Amino acid sequence: MAIIIVRRLDEALVSRLKRRAADNNRSLESEVRNILERAAGDEMKEKVGVFRALAQRLRQQTKGRYQPPRFWLGQTGIAGIGLPDAVSSGCQRSG
Repeated sequence: MAIIIVRRLDEALVSRLKRRAADNNRSLESEVRNILERAAGDEMKEKVGVFRALAQRLRQQTKGRYQPPRFWLGQTGIAGIGLPDAVSSGCQRSG
């Protein structure tokens, strides 16, 4: 486990954290750890939510269009795989 030292905290902030820890029947250290875990977790949940919403929107916008295999895009990007202009420009697949 890592150890983090935070210097120069305002005494009023420390007092509020101690009060909050006591209200939650925790030590100050445990309370601060809980706050940090929740803050980092909320940020990640928010980013995942934004990504999922964007992915859903892109799926809707490209429905029915030719979708190259995913491994092509992961290796070289669409510009580097030599697809015909009609495919790489997003035109619908014929046939």
